[in-house]
Amino acid sequence: MVKVIASSLRKGNVVDKDGKLYVILFAENIHPGKGTPVTQLDMRRIGDGVKVSERYRTTEMVERAYVEEREHTFLYSDGEGFHFMNPESYDQVVASEGVVGDFAPYLQEGMAVQLAQFNGVPISLTLPQRATFEVVETEPVTKGQTASSSYKPAVLSNGVRTAVPPHISAGTRIVVMTADGSYVERAKD
Repeated sequence: MVKVIASSLRKGNVVDKDGKLYVILFAENIHPGKGTPVTQLDMRRIGDGVKVSERYRTTEMVERAYVEEREHTFLYSDGEGFHFMNPESYDQVVASEGVVGDFAPYLQEGMAVQLAQFNGVPISLTLPQRATFEVVETEPVTKGQTASSSYKPAVLSNGVRTAVPPHISAGTRIVVMTADGSYVERAKD
């Protein structure tokens, strides 16, 4: 365990608070016009999944636990959880739905992800910034609408709703940001 200042904590870090380990889900440094700057942390207790919010002064010292972060390949999901494999040792590990969270729709078979583990237990997941999906449902292309900057709603093959440019039609493969599902570009494959 290492002591660090609260303002240096980021999403995915693991902290020790009162002898229990917490993974940080959201970290924000708040600098009010008057008063002391604070760091707001939303955390999930690793043992039982309970979510808590904490506020620390930005200069306060916090115990940060060492977390092993390695590349893993997503295999499949079932009732047990989400199955990942270490490509070096071929060891398989199962992550719960709580660990995968909002990233679940973006996981694709064979996708390389960064999986953080503490004592062999998966605690957080980092996806590639972008992923490619097929548009399965959208409004038809309107001729002459190529110069328009307005976007139209679309549903992707993973079930996520997003907004796409007017020239994109159903069946087109597009690249989206995994953080929020926003359109980046038409896929080049």
